[in-house]
Amino acid sequence: MKDLSSRSAQFTDSVIRRMTRISMQYNALNLSQGFPDFDPPKEITDKLAEIAGPGPHQYSITWGAPNFRAALAEKQSLYMGRAIDPEKEIVVTCGSTEAMMVAMLTVTNPGDKVIVFSPFYENYGADAILAGAEPIYVPLVPPEFHFDADVLETAFKQNPKALILCNPSNPCGRVFTRPELETIAALAAKYDTYVITDEVYEHIVYAPHKHIYFNSLPLMFERTISCSSLSKTYSITGWRLGYIIAPERIIEAAKKVHDFLTVGAAAPLQEAAVTGLRFPQEYYQSLLAEYTEKRSIFVTGLRDAGISHIAPEGAYYVLADISEYGCKSDLEFCEALAREVGVGAVPGSSFFREPVNHLIRFHFAKKNETLYEALNRLESMRKKMLKH
Repeated sequence: MKDLSSRSAQFTDSVIRRMTRISMQYNALNLSQGFPDFDPPKEITDKLAEIAGPGPHQYSITWGAPNFRAALAEKQSLYMGRAIDPEKEIVVTCGSTEAMMVAMLTVTNPGDKVIVFSPFYENYGADAILAGAEPIYVPLVPPEFHFDADVLETAFKQNPKALILCNPSNPCGRVFTRPELETIAALAAKYDTYVITDEVYEHIVYAPHKHIYFNSLPLMFERTISCSSLSKTYSITGWRLGYIIAPERIIEAAKKVHDFLTVGAAAPLQEAAVTGLRFPQEYYQSLLAEYTEKRSIFVTGLRDAGISHIAPEGAYYVLADISEYGCKSDLEFCEALAREVGVGAVPGSSFFREPVNHLIRFHFAKKNETLYEALNRLESMRKKMLKH
């Protein structure tokens, strides 16, 4: 029989989702795939229960139910500092995963180049390959995860069509400063490059750091495709509700790509989620306070257990350093960690273009009692894993 498409041979299955399966296999606490073990806000689930009978149950408008887009536009206009048009500047997608893929297919042609900071969320490289584009990787150097502006401009000199910016960053938790964003903006303008942003952790940024929307910078709205989702903000990762915000010219093309990828996001879930989009500002303050507490619990516990780590500035991930164990394979280390210690993590090599095998990623979007139990288990990590 004829060969299958060569695209899928250029990347593996998701290592993150693989580690979830391994965690389940060994009954380990899953600190690998970033989803919470606590319920969404009751107001949202109550609304879902209310509409379970009457619906809506049929297709909504392809690019998003009107009331969902209106509520989203009102919320994001407040945070982005400009009036977002719900009819012309929004496409609702099936999670930010589809939003990023739609953005890539909307902006790039086969053979185009796309700048990706490394470490990166594992989908970005695959998105570029599926679109027929070529990633150009620019390192964020640990432990601070800053970029070298000269190295970045060298990448821009290769005439990329777009740059992908994850802010706050998964997996390293970096929150880019205004001067850094202005450097990226200046280069994007100089080399006429689009910027595709992934801002799903926009409301999880720890003091004193501040999240700055890239499209809010001077003259950047016209070249920015802002991707995000409701997954992390409202603890509804399984609802798969994402969106793109961009200028009308880009949105008109994105609507067509989205239409033929998925037709549309789930109508009843959009209806229920409108409730969350209309939460007062106090909700987001409470969300941040909750994650600030979880961050403190987890990084303090890692420190007390003697586990070297990098505390995040945003998002809910921690990179831990396993150099002392002398492992050649961080994937094998994570499999053994799930089996021997009972805690799931993600090998850092799945996030880096560079040959990095000494970091693993934990997440702390869990109930406090789950975090304490995970930390209790991790107290034995050195003893069990050095022996392993």
